[in-house]
Amino acid sequence: MKFEIIKEDKISEARVGKIRLPHGDVYTPVFMPVGTQGTVKSVAPLFLNQAGVQMIVANTYHLHLRPGESTVKKAGGLHSFIGWNKGILTDSGGFQVISLADLNKITDEGVRFQSHIDGTYIFFTPENVIEMQCALGADIIMSFDEPVLYPSSYALCEKAVQRTTEWASRGKLIFNRREDDEKALFGIVQGGTYKELRKRSIEELKSIGFDGYAIGGLAIGEPKSLQLETTEYTSQLLPSEKPRYLMGVGYPEDIIDAVAKGIDMFDCVLPTRNARTGTVFTSQGKVVIKNAPYTEDYIPVDEECDCYTCQNFSRAYIRHLFNAGEILGPVLATIHNIHFFMKLMQEIRESIKKDKFGSWSGGFLSKYMNS
Repeated sequence: MKFEIIKEDKISEARVGKIRLPHGDVYTPVFMPVGTQGTVKSVAPLFLNQAGVQMIVANTYHLHLRPGESTVKKAGGLHSFIGWNKGILTDSGGFQVISLADLNKITDEGVRFQSHIDGTYIFFTPENVIEMQCALGADIIMSFDEPVLYPSSYALCEKAVQRTTEWASRGKLIFNRREDDEKALFGIVQGGTYKELRKRSIEELKSIGFDGYAIGGLAIGEPKSLQLETTEYTSQLLPSEKPRYLMGVGYPEDIIDAVAKGIDMFDCVLPTRNARTGTVFTSQGKVVIKNAPYTEDYIPVDEECDCYTCQNFSRAYIRHLFNAGEILGPVLATIHNIHFFMKLMQEIRESIKKDKFGSWSGGFLSKYMNS
């Protein structure tokens, strides 16, 4: 993997970059829709391509359970299996450590999970997680880490940092044995909201050496002010010549704030999950499209949008679909939301290139947050 910085903002830490990957170049800042089980829910790859999606995120834990990485490998890898010829990043399953694992079964050796599907037990180690992701054929592979929920004690966060470093080192050894030398491996910074631990985590991961660095363990319960503060502190300590990835953060205002702090990569279930429950993102803020005020609203979801949904259907029709229980409702809402986020990132990149990021972001947020 090669990362090139194309343009840096003159006032903030915002920058435009290019990540060269086996399945095409990815221009940053980039938002990656989440395709947990090898699919971005409710939308076909055709519409992802039309929206300008450059990379998606899949999940190792879920794909290991079904259909299994061996099945995917026999199909020619994840790209071939799901019909997607652009970038794929696989999450290592670290979030499942805190959401699904028995806390008494997290050891230095690895993590014991009980499948949410059939209750069978599986054991993840930093070694087999890397092997699974290599078998899946992802372009960017994530190290296995241990996040902790907020609030957690200093001692608990310190132990998680220690374990995350050890797992990252063990996983790197396995990664270095792979046959395909085009894949990239990212390390994940932990430490909760403790600055000292964040700094320690970065220093330890840098000593191991990774193609990029992710900020993990945020947006999982801490106050927004602490999330923003920790992001800024952590970002400024990460190597400037490597991509910086803020995991799980996806509100437009948070993305813009993080871009100003030097973050290059984002992922979140927000655009797809909200779409399925009837909330769409527009240039004038969020709209709960299934609500009664839109019964006879015959304008597009967003009059400033040129997506398939907005070019062909009204708010009234989409509200009708949701209230009638028709599958097309979530599909059209998802197409629009994905397009909205891709347009947002494109405008961010263009504004940085033109040295107008500050004025652009101020104008966008004024309209988006105050409508």
